[in-house]
Amino acid sequence: MTIRHSFGSYEIVDTPLEALLNALPPSSFVITDQNVQAALSLPDLPTLVLEPGEGNKSLAVYGRCLEWLAGAGASRRSTVVALGGGVVGDLAGFVAATYMRGVPFVQIPTTLLAQVDSSVGGKVGLDLQAGKNLVGDFYPPTEVRLCAEVLATLPERQFNAGMAEVWKYGAIMDADLYARLRRSRLHAGHPYLSAVVKRCIDLKAHIVEHDEFETTGLRAILNFGHTVAHAIESLTGYGPVLHGEAVAIGMVAEARLGTELGITPAGVEENLRESLTEAGLPTVHPLLNDTEAMLRAMRRDKKAVEGRLAFSLLTQIGRCKLVEGVPETKVRDALTER
Repeated sequence: MTIRHSFGSYEIVDTPLEALLNALPPSSFVITDQNVQAALSLPDLPTLVLEPGEGNKSLAVYGRCLEWLAGAGASRRSTVVALGGGVVGDLAGFVAATYMRGVPFVQIPTTLLAQVDSSVGGKVGLDLQAGKNLVGDFYPPTEVRLCAEVLATLPERQFNAGMAEVWKYGAIMDADLYARLRRSRLHAGHPYLSAVVKRCIDLKAHIVEHDEFETTGLRAILNFGHTVAHAIESLTGYGPVLHGEAVAIGMVAEARLGTELGITPAGVEENLRESLTEAGLPTVHPLLNDTEAMLRAMRRDKKAVEGRLAFSLLTQIGRCKLVEGVPETKVRDALTER
């Protein structure tokens, strides 16, 4: 599959496990984490192994990666390889985007969430204490290597968290996908899983190719559930709640908000809640009751304009739009009414 962008294109290739780490570009430098190290045999290449977790998307770890590349002799012709989930991909991609003003990088996503979402689209970046993904760039990889076999190494909680993004794609763009997910609970060995991954990539590729730099509002629909999710992640210190879990909670809350605003049809919120609960995902969190803290965090969301809140809201299952200038009173009601 080819993903086109302003500077060219890159390929997403299916790769068997035994060949996943073969034939990487010359002078490759691998950034990974301890979870991947425990699950896979790492290549005989310069490799930086980090502790796992969202905390790696920090300025401190970013600086450590740059110093490691420089100390290991990486040049402008070197390639940074992101071997891991979305955190590793975001971090390593931003390192590649800024080391020596930019070097090539290869994405090898090892989690479901990274395969269906974060490895595609060219967004890379870091978190600040003030909010998630507030530092970053649009920096496409030179290649993405997908391997369905690595998903069998994921703990159930991590797999379920990745499925939250799959449900999101159905909810915002593909009612047929959403209906299929309702009929069958997927797992790592499910015969339909590879087709689901490919469908999610197709959907994201369509969005990215038509609104690469988020200038028209189209790409913003990919953030359904994420305004609430990012606030929860920020307020919990990037760790206790996995990104996909926060997105599941956010999708239900934002479906309720859409109903309050007369944009989302009645019944969609309950449908989402039932579906995500059956998929092993949370749909509530105590922080939803702390509306002032949530609002402060959401005002820093990248979709907000001069402090006025914006949300990507469902107009029906399979359709979504960006809504700007959402009244905070409606957001308070949506967070607390459940």
